[in-house]
Amino acid sequence: MMIHSRKTDGLDLASLRERLAGQRGPRYWRSLEELAETEEFQSFLDREFPHGAPELVDATSRRNFLKLMGASLALAGVSGCTHEAGEKIVPYVRAPEDLVPGKPLYYATALSRSGSPIGVLAESHMGRPTMVEGNEKHPDSLGAVDFFAQAAVLTLYDPDRSQVVTRRGGQISTWDAFLTAAVAALDIQRPNKGRGVRILTETVTGTSLGRQIRALLEEYPEATWHQYEPAGRDTVRAGARLAFGRDVATRYHVAKADVIFALGSDFLAEGPGHLRSAREFAARRETLESMNRLYVVETTPTITGSMADHRLAASGHRIADFANFLARELEVKVASPGGALSEPEAHWVRALAKDLRKSRGKALVIAGEEQPPLVHALAHALNQVLGNVGTTVVYTEPVEVQPINQAESIRTLAADLDAGKVDLLLVLGGNPAYDAPVDLNFGPKIAKAKFSAHLGLYEDETSALCLWHLPETHDLEAWGDVRASDGTVTIQQPLIAPLYDGRPAIELIAGLLRHPDRSGYEIVRETWKDQAGAADFETFWRTAVHDGVVEGTSFPPLAVSLTGELAQTGVPRAPQGEEFEIAFRTDPTIWDGRYANNGWLQELPKPLTKMTWDNVAQFAPAAAERLGLSNGDLVELKYKGRLVEAPVWITPGHAEASVTVTLGYGRTRAGRVGNGAGFSAYRLRTSDAPWFDAGLEIRKTGRTFTLANTELHRNVQSLNETGEAAEQRHLVRVGTIDEFHAEPHFAQHMEHAPKPKDSLYPEILGSVDRLDVEQGATMPPGGSGYAWGMAINLNACIGCGVCVVACQAENNIPIVGKEEVVHGREMQWIDIDRYYHGDLDNPEVYHQPRTCMHCENAPCEVVCPVAATVHDDEGINNMVYNRCVGTRYCGNNCPYKVRHFNFFHYSKPVAESLVVLNNPDVTVRARGVMEKCTFCIQRVNAARSTAEIRGTPISDGEVKTACQSACPTRAIVFGNVNDPDSQVSKLKADPRNYGILTELNTRPRTTYLARLRNPNPEIETESRDGV
Repeated sequence: MMIHSRKTDGLDLASLRERLAGQRGPRYWRSLEELAETEEFQSFLDREFPHGAPELVDATSRRNFLKLMGASLALAGVSGCTHEAGEKIVPYVRAPEDLVPGKPLYYATALSRSGSPIGVLAESHMGRPTMVEGNEKHPDSLGAVDFFAQAAVLTLYDPDRSQVVTRRGGQISTWDAFLTAAVAALDIQRPNKGRGVRILTETVTGTSLGRQIRALLEEYPEATWHQYEPAGRDTVRAGARLAFGRDVATRYHVAKADVIFALGSDFLAEGPGHLRSAREFAARRETLESMNRLYVVETTPTITGSMADHRLAASGHRIADFANFLARELEVKVASPGGALSEPEAHWVRALAKDLRKSRGKALVIAGEEQPPLVHALAHALNQVLGNVGTTVVYTEPVEVQPINQAESIRTLAADLDAGKVDLLLVLGGNPAYDAPVDLNFGPKIAKAKFSAHLGLYEDETSALCLWHLPETHDLEAWGDVRASDGTVTIQQPLIAPLYDGRPAIELIAGLLRHPDRSGYEIVRETWKDQAGAADFETFWRTAVHDGVVEGTSFPPLAVSLTGELAQTGVPRAPQGEEFEIAFRTDPTIWDGRYANNGWLQELPKPLTKMTWDNVAQFAPAAAERLGLSNGDLVELKYKGRLVEAPVWITPGHAEASVTVTLGYGRTRAGRVGNGAGFSAYRLRTSDAPWFDAGLEIRKTGRTFTLANTELHRNVQSLNETGEAAEQRHLVRVGTIDEFHAEPHFAQHMEHAPKPKDSLYPEILGSVDRLDVEQGATMPPGGSGYAWGMAINLNACIGCGVCVVACQAENNIPIVGKEEVVHGREMQWIDIDRYYHGDLDNPEVYHQPRTCMHCENAPCEVVCPVAATVHDDEGINNMVYNRCVGTRYCGNNCPYKVRHFNFFHYSKPVAESLVVLNNPDVTVRARGVMEKCTFCIQRVNAARSTAEIRGTPISDGEVKTACQSACPTRAIVFGNVNDPDSQVSKLKADPRNYGILTELNTRPRTTYLARLRNPNPEIETESRDGV
């Protein structure tokens, strides 16, 4: 364990509160150290690369570094000789007569997590999947993806994936040997109708897999099918049963809501249909005459909370109190009033109630998946009373094949194992030995089954305890089907034959049913041949596979009614004395642990904490102050007699009485990338309190831990040479909707730093007298050709981070590992800066993506001695990698801090193998080379070639950068700014458009649209000073 950390020693949090309280004008800050202006912060900013560029001299560190790089990238080349899938798959675009080398094809398919699919278009180069983008026809995708789907290609080529069938102890075997043994074990169960057979799966929404499992259960009617997900939706289902007396699926139409209240719900980033919700929410933020308004009450700061117009921090057990108070205000019948609110909280909820009432039929109340059943039931009741059902809320049949209480299911299975009732255990996916509730002690009980087998992508903690381990195919290698949140079916088609000896679950069960030669293709076709009822099945099939959706399969709305008065049941107790409430959350980047071996996701900064490679225990500033804690302190967490050690992270806006820990870390058999990262919060999580509970005790250990946090990295404020206050640079600009209507150009009128008498950067692409420096410096000179530019709408950006991973996948950007991130050497071309404003304990939060600005007067170009960074005639600041000699003058002279230097040959292990993961259209960089955003020049060139062949100009929207394509909220727009009708030109003509650091006369091609808030005047009566 490393013993030093970026510390907050010497910070006086009380003084910081006083400073913020007395501050006039907007002050935005990225970290506690920046706010305090500590010596350590100033020293860090003085050095763009804090540790210079020395060689790694420690042999062990060097070996670890090479091992890490090889794990998820280099060995992907083992698939180089793998043939394409044998069945007929259908490209999304019209295929050429012959496969054209260098020209990718796109196929519609689906990538699933916890049974929820995202419809994607997978890019295939010569039969190798290299990139995924969203399928616009899919109801839960609408053309966007999240970073889990984006990173799926890295998991596909991960050499740590399970490759062969093995028996306990690592003995290599075959599928034939397994099926022979498994069928023999099932035959023993035939006389008692399979009473000793247990099947454990994750959530199943696929019709074909459900049909296969039910066929097996028909043959063995006494067998039991269990389901378990550590991030399951038990409380959602229980809440529906409490409200309506039955299971239903709830679908939200965020686009129709004028007022939204989120009760601990991160609906913009999590849950079925979250991409659609994010798209619809952002679209309403751009309807400036009728902008929606978002209220949030939550324990742990989330993406949704950061977009709120009004947000309150509350411990998990108190969120039910807010729901109860609101229900009484809106005359919903409840059995008891619940806990009391403070007067400011009561005033807040009364104003909310009035707002909801005014928006009757156009309001929306959403309960978070971690909330107890009562909160969900109250949300249903509130939506009924407000007349939202049928407009902003629609109920349908559940999309799961068999919706059950999964916590009870895994508890029953554990009890049956313990009692010796299980003879044959079949685990299809998941990792219950690692993530099952700790009180069940599930792992050791697996050995009590006479015959056990685990199907999984990795030989993980569960595989090690089973008699057999079976390699599973990746979603991009297998046929299947899965339902979206509205019931719409996607046919999942493979892009490549299995790289290893894997099989999907439907083929495994077919083998157990004595049809070992039946392929997934045949099984899925048979399912839909039985259900389609189409006269011309082949046309139906080709259309369904081509489009990625099966038309007409969405579920119709259900009419439901409330059962009556809601009982106050299932709400955890409040902490007593020195106790804290412990809050469990899925990790923002590795989820429940299934992505622990994905380097892209491990190195992706988490949206709010900016943490990489580790999880932490998040404390509120007030709680940390009371306990004398600093960032990086190791503390002992004690809950129900169980102990774990965790590093501290102080999170502004966190609920004071709660401590949040995220799941998914502390893996021991994840693979070379994921092993040993972080601590396992599952060691504290019990079946009766899956999301939060009181009783947590905290003890300081006196030790510290190194954390790879990026919130201070590449801080533009370090350029302040005149001593002006850092906040006056106004990188992120925010106003209210009323202030915008009063002064539309408020963002452009923000005060700038004093301009130098002599510009450091001469005019190279036009005369400055043609432009107004303050308002026109962000626009290039007009011309008849293309002039590429970008606009980023901060009113739409939710800071999710999918653009970062999309850029990484498209542009062959390597991961560098935790130690290099600690040194500030991460290579992602896009940084998403997170800014705080206001109160330390409940600040406003803003996000700002920052990448190369492609300046008209680029400071980097004039200092490069070898012309390795040059402007082309269309305004793109290009990199000529084979010219670069690594002086780093360009990086030192870039005021935006967006250039990245390859201190080591991060891609060397990749270059030594047959690389099938990398995009063949993008150069792989070597050590000693500077790199940065290129506006996806390879996509621009491809569009130019296509346009030249057809003899027409490139049309608007024909070129989309990787970040733009992935963005769920359409916050990023790229195009030709010389075309006045292009979308990017229209955005740059918006009065909110502004450039950052334009006082330096760099004239950036990338500009921003200011963020707007829509506060309730009854809650926020005073205008924000200085905006």
